[in-house]
Amino acid sequence: MSRGLLAISPLAVFLLVYLVSSLVAGDFYKVPVSAAFLVAGVYAVAVARGPLTERLAAFSRGAGHPNVLLMIWIFLLAGAFAEIARSIGAVDATVSMMLSVVPARWLLAGLFVTACFISMAMGTSVGTIVALVPIAAGIAEQCGFPVPYMVAIIVGGSFFGDNLSFISDTTIAATRAAGCEMRDKFRANLRIVLPAFVAVAVIYFIRGGQVAEAPVHSAAQWYLVLPYLLIIVLALCGLNVTLVLSAGIVAATVLGFVTGSLDWVGWLGAVGTGISGMSDLIIVTLLAGGLLELIRSGGGLDLIISGLSRGIRGKKGAEAAIAGIVSLANLCTANNTVAIITTGGIAHDIAERFGVSPKKTASLLDTFSCLVQGLIPYGAQLLMASGLAAISPAAIIPHLYYPFLMGLCAIVSILFERK
Repeated sequence: MSRGLLAISPLAVFLLVYLVSSLVAGDFYKVPVSAAFLVAGVYAVAVARGPLTERLAAFSRGAGHPNVLLMIWIFLLAGAFAEIARSIGAVDATVSMMLSVVPARWLLAGLFVTACFISMAMGTSVGTIVALVPIAAGIAEQCGFPVPYMVAIIVGGSFFGDNLSFISDTTIAATRAAGCEMRDKFRANLRIVLPAFVAVAVIYFIRGGQVAEAPVHSAAQWYLVLPYLLIIVLALCGLNVTLVLSAGIVAATVLGFVTGSLDWVGWLGAVGTGISGMSDLIIVTLLAGGLLELIRSGGGLDLIISGLSRGIRGKKGAEAAIAGIVSLANLCTANNTVAIITTGGIAHDIAERFGVSPKKTASLLDTFSCLVQGLIPYGAQLLMASGLAAISPAAIIPHLYYPFLMGLCAIVSILFERK
């Protein structure tokens, strides 16, 4: 086995352990992602080249990467905010407001469009998930609707803005790599994803007829909605997600102390409970960071890029290669922005050689990286959503209509778009 193939093999081990064990158990929710990553991580260290100390150091570098640690900070703050907000009744109050304002038939479509709008304005999927998943999970419980389905609505909508927003880091990275204007990439991208957006909104409207009416709590408690309104407004203003969550924690804490629903010990208990609820996500993030660093440093990513860039035939083949390179890079990095930055140079070279327009190149890089990021159980978005809703990441994936349809529309644009 070549060095590159050996470097990629830990990812295959993770997928095999996770999928095969789930199939044997007959339940995808029984197999913890962290356990599968631990097996794959041990294997990755074992097969990597060099002294053991160097292999462990490489794994530790990946686990301690600034992006990984930043995500852990977000997990900690999100867990603390979610539990404090729940303790003071903010989640119930927000759910009650939604149920009283939006007719039951429009709830699913309304949540999806709201997630699309907020993510478009914020330019981040993670911020949208932090703001809306607790509300969606609360609505699901009130209306007797499956929580994973409702959470998937928010996750799917969050990638609409992540893919299209002018201030999204993926948009910035893709346009810079391809050498095109943001407005041109936006128009090309919109032609691809608009059919998916319309189709999913229609599906949610039709499915909304199955949502049961739920009793609405007293309007006297609606002031408890303020912490959630605050984080949405601050996020829309462009503040960093850590600052947004910190402000939300302060607002919920002050409200809890003023109303008497929290005392000092109760507040500490809520913070501790929220942090503990994110422990599995933190472990997965650390293990994934270390594993993916070993894959990268072992040459696995280079093998993927060189393999897919060879033997390209024609313009459609070039577009398919660009889509495949960024997709597999995202699978190996679990970060769509990093995947675009990593593969942007080779994608630009392929595009120039085979006459793929810069706007189409940027659109393919952004769309396929968002597609993969939205479907991997160890990506930040699914980990965050599953942690806030206290469900398995695997429970969300089958209900992610928008990412699946977005990917289908992107494939159709490669196969049938007139050149």
